[in-house]
This record gives sequence, C-alpha cells and structure tokens, in this order.
Amino acid sequence: MGKVTGFLEYARLEEPHEEAEGRKRHYREFVVRLSDPDAAVQGARCMDCGTPFCMSGCPVSNIIPDWNDLVYRQDWKAAIDVLHSTNNFPEFTGRVCPAPCEEACVLRINADPVGIKSIEHAIVDKAWEEGWVQPRLAAHKTGRKVAIVGSGPAGLACAQQLARAGHDVTVFEKSDRIGGLLRYGIPDFKLEKGGIDRRLEQMRQEGVKFRPGVFIGTQRPGRGVNNDARTNLPAADVLAKFDAVVLAGGAEQPRDLPVPGRELDGVHFAMEFLPLQNKRVAGDQSVRELWATGKHVVIIGGGDTGSDCVGTSNRHGAASVTQFELLPMPPDVERNPVWPYWPTRLRTSSSHEEGAKRDWSIATKTFVGEGGKVKVLKAVRLEWKEGKPTEVPGSEFELPADLVLLAMGFVSPLQSMLEEFGVQRDARGNARAETEGRGAYATSVQKVFAAGDTRRGQSLVVWAIREGRQCARAVDEFLMGFSELPR
Repeated sequence: MGKVTGFLEYARLEEPHEEAEGRKRHYREFVVRLSDPDAAVQGARCMDCGTPFCMSGCPVSNIIPDWNDLVYRQDWKAAIDVLHSTNNFPEFTGRVCPAPCEEACVLRINADPVGIKSIEHAIVDKAWEEGWVQPRLAAHKTGRKVAIVGSGPAGLACAQQLARAGHDVTVFEKSDRIGGLLRYGIPDFKLEKGGIDRRLEQMRQEGVKFRPGVFIGTQRPGRGVNNDARTNLPAADVLAKFDAVVLAGGAEQPRDLPVPGRELDGVHFAMEFLPLQNKRVAGDQSVRELWATGKHVVIIGGGDTGSDCVGTSNRHGAASVTQFELLPMPPDVERNPVWPYWPTRLRTSSSHEEGAKRDWSIATKTFVGEGGKVKVLKAVRLEWKEGKPTEVPGSEFELPADLVLLAMGFVSPLQSMLEEFGVQRDARGNARAETEGRGAYATSVQKVFAAGDTRRGQSLVVWAIREGRQCARAVDEFLMGFSELPR
C-alpha cells in the first residue's frame, strides 16, 4: 500500500476535458488522461482493502489495488503488465466502461470512490506512448484452426487469447471494418478509432487473420443492423473448414416501437443513425444522408445508445434535442444505497451536459407526418405503481419531431445466424451455453461456442472482454485437452 492515509488526504480528481461548447464542434476525444503526478495522487487514495470489492465489481477481475499502488510508486511498466494480465483492451474500458468497480469501491460508502477508470486510462495510454505494448507471439503453433464470428470486444479478446495459445485464428466481420460496436456505434468523441487500429495491428503480428465484409449465414440481417457484407459464407462451410467456431457477435436486433406512423420517413433505429457518422469521420464518401442538422430530434430510450444519439445530434447542429424514457426517473442519491452492487440512480453523461431536454415516464402514442415525413410525436405521461404503468388522464402532449431515433435497447443476436448453425437458444433468443465446468461456453452443437452478447444478451464492453477471454480458455481446452490460458 503506497500511502496509508492517502484516502484521507487527497480528493478525487476528474480527468481534464474540453468544455461543452468547444467539443461540440468536432468529433475527437475530449477527455485527456491524468498527468503522471496526478495519477500517482489518485493511486494513493486506494485503501488496499482486505477484501477489495472493486475487483469483484469488475467483470474482468482487474487487480486494481496492485496497479493503483504501482502508479503511486510510478512503476508504470509493472502497472501495465498487471493491467494486461486480466484485460486485453484497457484502452477501450478506460474510455467507455461505466466503471462498476468504482461503485463497489469501499471508499464509495461515505466519500467519492477511487478514480479507478481514470488510472486505468492513464496506465494504458502511458504504455502506448512508451512503446511497451508489443506483440506476444505464441511459443509454438498447434495446427488447429478457429473461426471467430464477430469482431467486437468479445470476438477480439477471444481471438487474441487463442492466437497467443498457438492456434490459427480467423475473425469474420460483416461490416467493412473490424471492431464491431467499438467501430460502428460508439461515437468517435468517446472512442477514437485509431485506438482500435493500433490494437488490431498488434493482433495481426500475433497471427490473427481478419476478414471484414463477410456475413456468416445465408440470410442477410434486416433494418437497424449495420451490414456492409460483400459476400456470404454459409455456416456449413465454416464448420467444415475450422476445428472450432466461436459465435461472438453483438445483440444487434433492436427493439422496435410498433405505434401508428412508425413507417414514416424520419423514424429510424439508433443504429441506422450512429454508424453513418463513424463512417464520415473515417473519411468514407457517399455516406447515406441522414443528419440531425436543423431538425427537432426526439430520442426514445434513456440508455447509453440514446446518450450517444444526443451527442451526435448536437454535433450535427440539431434545432432541439429531447430524450424520453419509458421508466420513471431514477433517484439522484448522493451515496450508494446498495453498495457494493451497481445502483439504479440518475446518470448524466457528457452528451447530456452538452444540451438536451430529458423526460421520464413517457409513452409514445403516435407519429404524425406530412408528405410521408414525420413532423409531430404524440405522447402521454405515465404513473408507475408497483412496477406497472398507467396513463395519466389528460396528460397527452405533442412535440415537433423531424427526426425520431429509437434507442430502446437490443433484444437478441441475429436469429437467422443462430438458426443456421443449429444452436439451441434460451427464452430471450440468445445462444444457450453455460459459463462453468468442462463444457463452458459450448453450445448444443459440437465444436461451436458462444460468448459475449450472443450468449448473455445486451451488455457492457467489459463483460464482452471477460466472456471472450473465458471462452478462449474453454476452446483451448476443447482443442488440446488442457489450457494454460488465464480464465
């Protein structure tokens, strides 16, 4: 433990960031990592608890007290080694993870928690700056071939671990670039894509092969699912060519809103809107013309995807941005009432700080259009009693709406692909696979495994990394009879 009384002496320090009005003029990241001395002070706030609940709060079980202490002592090289021992991609989680570890921090009981996420961000950025992130080549090749379907964080984590175990790994991605939701969906102002590219280059040097623009299956996905596939590869062909297959795609099927007027032009799924801006920032030409510029934008759904729509709409120059949520407004409690578990509380993102009207307990009734284009949204307020909503009499209202973005979550992975592989599914449409025991992550089909959102449903980047790593160990055991990969 670096400084026994650090948590008493030092206050939590937020990362430096550009002010709202300035950052709305561009799509670059606007949060800067802590300086080395500031990170050391923040590391000193760690109490090195006898039972570090932060580690149990973290899905990948990051060894947080150890690297907090190492940063306090300014041993950055050792800190990145400890961080990489549990997390393949801390540059992603250090930017976009909601930090459940901080809610589990013991200091959170009666004070501001340790800035764990900011320290992680500082460690990995320092490591890249110093050139410490290098390929880790397998000591020997096994001759076994593994296909990974999906190149989001679950697929990439699984691929990197299996390549380091000596397997010949190929990652298939239906979009034109590798990265899954990291690439297309998360705005560049939260995660610049150069960070993905440098990690992919490391993986290429480790032997991972990438095949973008290939959709696994014969039935293309429908509206609301990003798809740039140039070719289809039947599931039977994949099964025939590889010794093991890992299904690691996202829970991409968006939740729809079947109300009158849904068919009007201007009513879109969030994932029809967000990836287009990613493509523009990447320099693509002839990108579909779907903009929020000068429009009254209404976003239905109060989660992270809705927040990303807020930030992107503001950067487009929307006339107004309104965000609805069906559920009641959560309490804005100062301290955690359910420590060390993730609390339900009002959360305000950086995009909300840039400007948006937010409202809760709202149900959309109808979209009204002119000339086939949406112009008005009709809604009603709800009253929640015992977890059930009822409409409040006389609370109907209208809003101008030139662009409506549906960001109400995702219900399941693509069913057509799971059907073609023939894997059993659970009640929510996810691939059925257990996470413990000898057959961990194995589906009902021989040599087919599932991880990430494909197995657990819509979740966090950090959960995807955890499942990708654990699935890699299960696949290695299946192929070799044993595994030295960490779980």
